[in-house]
Amino acid sequence: MKTVLTFIAVLFFGVTVTAQSTKEIKVEPITKTVELDIDLTKQQEPQKEVARLYRYKNSRIKKELAFRTKRNRAKLA
Repeated sequence: MKTVLTFIAVLFFGVTVTAQSTKEIKVEPITKTVELDIDLTKQQEPQKEVARLYRYKNSRIKKELAFRTKRNRAKLA
C-alpha cells in the first residue's frame, strides 16, 4: 500500500511539474554557406609488406596451439 501511494505521489508531482513548464522557445536558425575546396587526387605510396618465414611448416600453428596460461606455470613452494 505504501509503495502504491508513493508511486502515485511521484507520478502526480511529475505531471504537475511538466505541466507548469510548457514555455515554447522559438529558435531562429542561422544559415551559413560552406565552400569545400578538397583535392580528390590520391597519391599511391608503395606498400611495404613483411612476410614471416618459418623454418618448419606448422610452426605458427603449433605455437598458437601450445599457449600457456598463468595456471600452467609451476609454483614455487
